Amino acid sequence: MKRSTYFFLILILGSLTALGPFTIDMYLPGFGAIAQDLHTDVSSVGLTLSSYFFGIFAGQLLFGPLLDKFGRKRPLYIGLLVYILTSAGCVITQNIDHFIALRFFQAIGSCAATVTAMAMVRDLFPVSENAKVFALLMLVVGASPMIAPTVGGYVTSSIGWHAIFIILTIMGILMLLASIFWLPGSFKPDRALSLAPGPIIRGFWQVAKEARFYTYAITGAIAFSALFAYVSASPKVFMDVYHVDEKVYGWIFAALSVGFIGSSQVNTLLLRRFSSVQILPVALGVQSSVGLLFAVAAAGGWLSLWSTLALLFILLCSLGFVNPNTAALSLAPFERNAGTASSLLGALQMGAGGLASVFVSLDKTNSALPLALVMAVTGSVALAVLLICRRNIRPEAPLGTA
Repeated sequence: MKRSTYFFLILILGSLTALGPFTIDMYLPGFGAIAQDLHTDVSSVGLTLSSYFFGIFAGQLLFGPLLDKFGRKRPLYIGLLVYILTSAGCVITQNIDHFIALRFFQAIGSCAATVTAMAMVRDLFPVSENAKVFALLMLVVGASPMIAPTVGGYVTSSIGWHAIFIILTIMGILMLLASIFWLPGSFKPDRALSLAPGPIIRGFWQVAKEARFYTYAITGAIAFSALFAYVSASPKVFMDVYHVDEKVYGWIFAALSVGFIGSSQVNTLLLRRFSSVQILPVALGVQSSVGLLFAVAAAGGWLSLWSTLALLFILLCSLGFVNPNTAALSLAPFERNAGTASSLLGALQMGAGGLASVFVSLDKTNSALPLALVMAVTGSVALAVLLICRRNIRPEAPLGTA
């Protein structure tokens, strides 16, 4: 493959992968303005984020089988069309309930882009190149939380929150055109593959009953739901509780994202000396202890903006260690059905994250306590699940080092 072609494909696949994170993060600074225009409160606007997470949950389970049966491009086109139409619908909506529903289907459309991009890496590049390509895509995803809310803050303060969804609609159109004209066909559809519920459910059950999968997948899903709670609650905590404006909020969100992204890169270095099995309980110990400290401080009314930033930074750093290691350990036992395992892993993460985000979004108090409680509970429960369930893992089974 020519070098220019290689980087052009990376650019398209990276853009598809980043569509979801941009759609999540870019409108966060506009929560207050959206609430005012739709005659509701910020907590209700937070439910649009919860519905988005549940949409990704559904999309993870939907598009895996579709991509195998019909090839990569047709499901991608349909997903992007759904994304474009729902993004345009968000521009003109005047009702919070309609907005919540539109975000659900917008998430399903964006999920098509993400799942297709991941599948096409295996199709288009040699196996020896896959890890390198995935690393490049993850850099794009990692940059999204730093860029999107900052841009969203300036767009919201300058020309209004509707412009954010106009931008997302244009992004969807550009990605659809790029996929049609420049993304190569890469996979021969398996027309014999059944889309009946029975075989699909049996495939998921075969994965779910593996001790290493359910131990690390459930641990990771519970721990990682703290990130979804943080994303959902952060506009209210920073803009309502601490009274920062949209631009400052964007910069705060970007700065805290450095902790999550940076720790995931440090994790790669630590794996040269330690295994994922060794790193994971330490990271969960930090998450649970700092989460408990956060909850106690919030309940006592001892938090300031700076102490909240410091505690959240440490918590996000711990998640940067937890997520890659639980993902690697969850998928380690699988070869032939790695796609099913990956899909189920993503669905578990999104389902748990959606529930956590609903909890913090439904709270009407003007406080950081609901977020702090979720941070404390998720870390502690995840650590307990790990310590209890890992007893079921056969000692002779190789656990991998990611």
